Amino acid sequence: MGEILFQNTLSGRKEPFEPLHAGEVRMYTCGPTVYDFAHIGNFRTFVFQDVLRRFLRSRGYRVRQVMNLTDVDDRIILNSQAAGIGIREYTDKYIAAFLEDMRTLSLEKPETIARATDNIDAMVSLVETLMERSYAYKSDGSAYYRIAKFPGYGKLSKVSFSGIQAGARVDVDRYEKDDARDFALWKEHKPGEHFWETPIGPGRPGWHIECSAMAMKYLGPTLDIHTGGVDLVFPHHENEIAQSEAATGKPFVRYWLHAEHLFVNGEKMSKSVGNFYTLRDLFARGYRPSAIRFLLASVPYRRQLNFTFDGLLQAANSVERLRNFVDRLKKEKLPATSAVAFGERIEEARRQFEAGLEDDLNTAQALAAVFDLVREVNSAIDRGEFATADTPAVLQFIELFDGIFAVMSGDDAAKLRELGYAVESAELSDEEIEAKVAERQQARQRRDFAASDRVRNELAEHGIILEDLKDGTVRWKRK
Repeated sequence: MGEILFQNTLSGRKEPFEPLHAGEVRMYTCGPTVYDFAHIGNFRTFVFQDVLRRFLRSRGYRVRQVMNLTDVDDRIILNSQAAGIGIREYTDKYIAAFLEDMRTLSLEKPETIARATDNIDAMVSLVETLMERSYAYKSDGSAYYRIAKFPGYGKLSKVSFSGIQAGARVDVDRYEKDDARDFALWKEHKPGEHFWETPIGPGRPGWHIECSAMAMKYLGPTLDIHTGGVDLVFPHHENEIAQSEAATGKPFVRYWLHAEHLFVNGEKMSKSVGNFYTLRDLFARGYRPSAIRFLLASVPYRRQLNFTFDGLLQAANSVERLRNFVDRLKKEKLPATSAVAFGERIEEARRQFEAGLEDDLNTAQALAAVFDLVREVNSAIDRGEFATADTPAVLQFIELFDGIFAVMSGDDAAKLRELGYAVESAELSDEEIEAKVAERQQARQRRDFAASDRVRNELAEHGIILEDLKDGTVRWKRK
């Protein structure tokens, strides 16, 4: 195993990864703002975070991951008011949906999932510290961060803010670079809005203070890794640095990793354009969770991903190719020995796979190593040159791959049925297919060829192809 390199947004270059505490990685990942269902652009980032987590664990690190759920911000307040319900009731629905989507996409659950509204005390305490150190001030009942007081402001986004008018303020949570001004840490209570009674006055937190407070509460003043989408570099992550480092005097994050945008058919995703998709939209169209995850993971996280339905179909075919390959290795009768030894080739595939992930999670390079080996082994089997002795090593390599990419195990059809989706007949589970194959074999044994043909045709309608082997066994694969 080689050295792990990550492209650090803060330094602008690839750096060797070395956690602050030996054997342990403290990682904060920006979760969703739960004002609606998460869309596939969100899940591009969440899948990247999961691959990162799984890779670090595969290298022996103990990962302490904290993911936040932003359940109070401008949009949530407006939407809950329009719905005539409280913000907790409004956001509970979308939090439950997000956790369900995580399970369906095989995203591992972080050690801590922190709701902003469960951590108000930590936010108030951080604002108090910033005010004591003169980095924050009160105005009209709200508290603001004094940007001019923090000389390092802009070091993450690499934008100069030297010309900002001192004392100019911005109250909205989201804004553009040319709007950078003193930002709200705590917002004064407005009539009709949900608020908290606190030592710094009645009100609610600004968006940016939430992540700083929760990250340091659960992981300490200095984190190893902070991830999120590239759209969060400014203002959100820039403001997190300013708040946290002003309060502690210590570096806030050692490695900043940001996932690039997802586009749909080359365009920015937008409801008005009609190319806006949630996971649930794709499930309703019959697409499999494993295919969606494969597609989202297949392009390295620092490259823009262009989502197309052709690409999703290719991803589904890639997953099926891998599943059929494993099934072939387990079921086909192979020679006990062969003049061609695959041990070194399998080890080389493993090295190439590891090297790809070590190079800033280059998932494309890692996948190429997997599929190159699959092609070579399939060809060797066809020639009668692959022996059973090499099968365990190949399966172990596929297990290593799937421990990180997580697309092989799990029943897509069962997951979708559990969510209440009507699954097309082509989505038979492996167990259902095996039962049908056994039924056909029994029909053939009693020479009921009409029944045998009926089962074969039924499986064909489900997209399952049967191959009768010379030794009397049957191999099946999906189209």
